[in-house]
Amino acid sequence: MSMADELLRVSGLDAGYGKVQALWGAGLTVRPRETVVLLGPNGAGKTTLIKTIMGLLPSWGGTIGFEDHDVSRERTDKRVRRGIAYMSETACFPDLSVDDNLHIGGQFLPPAELKQHIAGLYRRFPILEEKRRALGSSLSGGQRKILGVAKALAGQPKLLVMDEPSAGLSPVFVKEVIQVLRQFRDLGLALLIAEQNVKFLDLADRVYTLEGGRIGFEGTVEEMHADAALERAYFGLKKA
Repeated sequence: MSMADELLRVSGLDAGYGKVQALWGAGLTVRPRETVVLLGPNGAGKTTLIKTIMGLLPSWGGTIGFEDHDVSRERTDKRVRRGIAYMSETACFPDLSVDDNLHIGGQFLPPAELKQHIAGLYRRFPILEEKRRALGSSLSGGQRKILGVAKALAGQPKLLVMDEPSAGLSPVFVKEVIQVLRQFRDLGLALLIAEQNVKFLDLADRVYTLEGGRIGFEGTVEEMHADAALERAYFGLKKA
């Protein structure tokens, strides 16, 4: 696969906290318009990998490429300007209004363009427009996740990187978040989703497994289903 076929390429990534290593030689790719799910249990290193991709943690070794740029040493804001958006487990800023969250998400766009884009997001998510002056903390868990998605999309990214979007959600809201993500995937947005909930495999073009800070399986969901050992290991994870 050539670099022209890839949006994100992570290769040989080492990272950790203080002197404690949490990732060993991790690598993955995301192509344009593709959805990749990074599947693993709690403590597998998913958040470490996602934060290192975003520049929120320094890499100890390896490379992170986005389009034709090596972003391994770039600040987080520069990665965001290039078109990588990030949604954490908490999804939004709880002490800010819905409207303020969206403006922060799109802060690097020209003001007129951002205003128009936020208006479009409100049309797509009427519940957010109804609550545009409400604090994020006043929203239900599912509404916070929808706000988190909208905040990330406010900057018109090419790739949305998500850390555990199912965290804290009931099965009903997990289904709703998946439906929202499917809409934007179908519009051409690339997604990298770190999860332990196998329901998100419904969105996936490809899947990687991560355990003990190391990438294990890489392939399609169909290939994962065909591997009995992987079925037993990973489909014992959260199925909410």
